[in-house]
Amino acid sequence: MLLPFFTALRDARVPVSMKEWLHLMEAMDKDVAGRKVDDFYHLSRAVLVKDEKHYDRFDQVFGKVFAGVETVGAGEDLTTEIPDDWLKQLTEKYLSDEDRAAIEAMGGFDKLMETLKQRLEEQKGRHEGGNRWIGTGGTSPFGHGGYNPEGVRIGGPGKHGRAVKVWEKREYRNLDDTVELGTRNIKVALRRLRRFAREGAAEELDMDATIDGTARQGWLDIHMRAERRNTIKVLLFLDIGGSMDGHVKLCEELFSAARTEFKNMEFFYFHNCLYEGVWKDNRRRHGEKIATWDLLNKYPGDWRAIFVGDATMSPYEVTMPGGSVEHWNEEAGAVWLTRARQQWEKCVWLNPVAERYWSYSASVSMVRELMDERMFPLTIDGLDKAMRALTR
Repeated sequence: MLLPFFTALRDARVPVSMKEWLHLMEAMDKDVAGRKVDDFYHLSRAVLVKDEKHYDRFDQVFGKVFAGVETVGAGEDLTTEIPDDWLKQLTEKYLSDEDRAAIEAMGGFDKLMETLKQRLEEQKGRHEGGNRWIGTGGTSPFGHGGYNPEGVRIGGPGKHGRAVKVWEKREYRNLDDTVELGTRNIKVALRRLRRFAREGAAEELDMDATIDGTARQGWLDIHMRAERRNTIKVLLFLDIGGSMDGHVKLCEELFSAARTEFKNMEFFYFHNCLYEGVWKDNRRRHGEKIATWDLLNKYPGDWRAIFVGDATMSPYEVTMPGGSVEHWNEEAGAVWLTRARQQWEKCVWLNPVAERYWSYSASVSMVRELMDERMFPLTIDGLDKAMRALTR
């Protein structure tokens, strides 16, 4: 990530020399500014920018390169036990459509996991362009940079969206509920989910009753009343999986509008599918998980549940124990979604992906069926239909 930052600065005509870049790397090695992106911003700007007239260009490049990133170079790498040179891609093997069609999948999730364990025990060195070992390129189901109908991606970026599991640690940022909405239509759609009542302490001046009482009594007769509130209670579950990166802005707008419209709202994050644990802070998602059972027991059936996610994942993540890409789930995601739907009968799933693409992913159809066909696109029309479904 740091090298693309350097090249992006040069492309934007910010005069950054190699000597200055090496000074920044030295400061990073000595942990001068820690690992937070905000601290790295101030350090890198102080080292690399010599003239204030280049601040704007620097800010534009920094915002583009580090969008959505919380830490720089931090976090435990789950692939540290695999030598780095195994995962260094030197060449890329070209495969025609006929070649790809001839490659067969390993034969299911259990077989894939069993074979990976065996490869880790047997492999002694680096491999590239093969069809068996952990490496790069080629057609092996283990590694990255190649092609296989299903496999475990270890290191490197995804290319074909075929990975059953991803062996890496990712950092996600929390959604921002202070984002200014690009449109008021989201708020208007959410307002369909309203049920007003005056509850609680009498803290609001009742102007009509005060005027009427004063006129009748001949002196100032002040009347107070309880504030009028929306009594609808909402549980908002937000998917922060990697495939949701392109929908962050839309989800932030929805999140911001929901925090404004629903005074009785609790939100939680999940990854791809609902499992045995959720969390409220993505920076602490590994250490401060909340048991899903606790939510099922704490929030009764009069709460409305809204799930937001693209539902795009490996089918194993929905149907299989151990299918989650990030941890070993004891029970399948389908089991937990069924429990949630049974507990909160008024629930919907909002999908930011256009509805015409839903049929391209088997997992979307599975989740839609588990939600009793209550999946709606995250559009104004889809929101309107979802809110109507929650009020019935």
